[in-house]
Amino acid sequence: MRKKPNSGKKAISAGNGNGNGIGNGGAGKKIKSRRRRRIIAGVTAGIGAVVLGTAIAAVYTTVKSPGGGGISGFFQKIVGAPEENILLIGNNARNPSTPLGLGTAGGQADILMVVHINPAKHQVVLISIPRNVLFAQPQFNNPIPKIKSLFFIGAQMNPNQAAQLSVQAVSQLTGLSINHWIVTDFQGFQDAINAVGGIRINVPGRLYDPANSGANLYPGWQTLNGQQALAYIRIRQNQASSTIRVNDFQRMNAEAQVLQALKAKLLNPGVALSSISGLIGTWKKDIATDMSTSDLIALAADLPHAKVTHITLGNIGDSMQLASAPLSGVNQENYITGAYYDVLNPAHIEQILKPYGASGASTGLPALPAPSTIPVQVYGSSNVVSKLQTAGFQVTSLGAGNGTYPVQIMYPAGDIAWGWQVARTLATGNGIVEPGSPNPNAVVVYAP
Repeated sequence: MRKKPNSGKKAISAGNGNGNGIGNGGAGKKIKSRRRRRIIAGVTAGIGAVVLGTAIAAVYTTVKSPGGGGISGFFQKIVGAPEENILLIGNNARNPSTPLGLGTAGGQADILMVVHINPAKHQVVLISIPRNVLFAQPQFNNPIPKIKSLFFIGAQMNPNQAAQLSVQAVSQLTGLSINHWIVTDFQGFQDAINAVGGIRINVPGRLYDPANSGANLYPGWQTLNGQQALAYIRIRQNQASSTIRVNDFQRMNAEAQVLQALKAKLLNPGVALSSISGLIGTWKKDIATDMSTSDLIALAADLPHAKVTHITLGNIGDSMQLASAPLSGVNQENYITGAYYDVLNPAHIEQILKPYGASGASTGLPALPAPSTIPVQVYGSSNVVSKLQTAGFQVTSLGAGNGTYPVQIMYPAGDIAWGWQVARTLATGNGIVEPGSPNPNAVVVYAP
């Protein structure tokens, strides 16, 4: 049951509520990687446009409008409608009063997904955005400036600006114009899955995570209820495997898989009308959006036969530990607190999303320099040296590594983007990037 909303909140600092900083105290090779907090949003943000759209479409697939008039006639009139982008947000707040609230804990946008809809092509593209993207927030006091935290900051404003700040950031990051937004939370996800009697999912392997997501699933096709599906999309600390469902990027693929499964369930000719009405009831209770009823009905016209594809911005190679360091323009303090971040390349994002209208993608951070402009000295294996040389860096090998793990990347003061580029090239997923290179003119890498 939801709690009553708090009133009068005006604070706009994201504070240290993420709980995943690596702090200042571990500079140099003594830095030890802290385990990331794995409290993930247990919600598929696509419950919004995609789910309600297919729900309405399923109703009218099952109960045909007599004489081809009514809603069917309306559907025919909107064929050829313009392309649009809808931002789907998963709020990880516990017990929020509304989907836009902060609740007793959490309150970050742990799922951000743009649904690009092209009615003329009957095309739906799900664009997943990593929640830990390093994103400049110069107007806010946010020591851990991740894109997900803008939802938290906006939720403290009066009036609530959680969705609006998220829309602005995602539009800047992707270079896409965002037409609408939809927000849901833990309860909204579970209620929706239960309303339709569960969804069929092909679980890729043994999933076991009793301490965090609660996942305890075996491989193969099976029907998941709301609680099981929630655990399925949350898990990224799989104790049963070192390769299956162990990072954010695999989790984002699972979110898209669940959306497709729910869409397939709703468009099954045998789906009960009581399930559809239950889902619409869930929508009214657990969803916040700026879309009107007519917007949603129009959306439903194209979704039933649309080809759905999934794009994830970035990959595990973009993930790294950044030690605390000065960084101009990243927040009001011009200083980044150590944490795990995903450092994306806006030029690459724009290239991927250009077919869908992207232009001017930006993180608001310094541009990634060309590898050929970056001198690197390496204490490590020939494989590490070869990888950097192949990418075009100016590489000098200083001998074998000393077993350092994770890889440590030390950049000269003021050249943090050099460190980012080296870390992205080595693509370990957990390399430590920190200031204090022993060579003021080069990045120094310590690797196994």
